[in-house]
Amino acid sequence: MATETRVEAHPGSRAGQHVLEIHGPITVASVPAFQDAVKASTGSAMIVNLADVPFIDSSAIGALVQAYASCQRSGRKLALAGLNHRVRALLKITSLDVLFATFGTVAEAEAALA
Repeated sequence: MATETRVEAHPGSRAGQHVLEIHGPITVASVPAFQDAVKASTGSAMIVNLADVPFIDSSAIGALVQAYASCQRSGRKLALAGLNHRVRALLKITSLDVLFATFGTVAEAEAALA
């Protein structure tokens, strides 16, 4: 049975921060919803909470790189939070781990980006 992925966006606990909560795998089927949420994100910092993401595919890697590039172009900060070992390993294997500031929790990311 396929798991439906949900993307929820809300303001962070600190001014100017925006959090995207991803629930479910990020795959070719769910990347458009993720990209729409990234485009709609406001504020000076965006935190992508991946704590409830069991795995990502290659299209998700592309979407994360696009989010990184978008934040770089607009002068915003980007952080990833709650990565499990599978997602962290995939970023390392693809040498993309150096692009992203990663944190264990959203609260840690919020504090670091303040």
